[in-house]
Amino acid sequence: MPALPANISDTVRTALQEDLGSGDRTAMLVPASAIARATVITRESAVLCGSAWFNEVYRQLDPAITVSWDAQDGDPIAPGKTVCRLQGPARALLSGERTALNFLQLLSGTATLTHDYVSLLSGYSTRLLDTRKTIPGLRSAQKYAVLCGGGHNHRMGLFDAILIKENHILAAGSISAAVAQAKTQGVPIEVEVENLKQLEEAIAAGADTLLLDNFDLAHLRKAVALNRGRARLEVSGSVTKDNIRAIAATGVDFISCGALTKHIRAIDFSMRFDD
Repeated sequence: MPALPANISDTVRTALQEDLGSGDRTAMLVPASAIARATVITRESAVLCGSAWFNEVYRQLDPAITVSWDAQDGDPIAPGKTVCRLQGPARALLSGERTALNFLQLLSGTATLTHDYVSLLSGYSTRLLDTRKTIPGLRSAQKYAVLCGGGHNHRMGLFDAILIKENHILAAGSISAAVAQAKTQGVPIEVEVENLKQLEEAIAAGADTLLLDNFDLAHLRKAVALNRGRARLEVSGSVTKDNIRAIAATGVDFISCGALTKHIRAIDFSMRFDD
């Protein structure tokens, strides 16, 4: 299982404040002394992800609540599967239900979609990468979910790698000038190229990775042949389940796909209280 992000507690605290505000008026209808048990089930096939966020919701609401899991992050789960069981003060169980399930359904959705794409790359060495096209405030959570689904992380943000794109090139004057300046920072350098001429310039300048933006299959094959292994090649733009295998067959190293973290369909989970 991948390492968990360091900001889970802060992320959950923000989500709880958003939902609870000054307090859960409906939960106050339940006696403060009431203890309840509940189970969470999935109504569809998925890859589970988000248990740490789910646990943190209830840890912050009431540490007396216990959560025991029947599945772990990254596990495939079938419709009707019980994923966890809870016990503790009923008020807190009720107050945390929506927030806890929101994390579980979103992150499982990300992990499941990633798994679907990764499965299509079977037999190829090409790796699937995520992007920065994430839900604001949930980037580290979604990037963790991508790992649980079998994908790989691109840079976390603007601070840990350099990606020189069209506007950077225009502002710097050329690819060569932008790469020369980037080399002073001591971090990986990637350059987005739009044609084979730019590819040659970026390789000559010493870029570590080339982002082939919206190349068709014929030009991807030409790019791989021209590159001759001198730089890593990443494909981005218009990647779908229908064309991802054909892209991988060209011999590129990476395929990045924004859909993994922005075109999310939540997984249907349900929390049921015992009688």
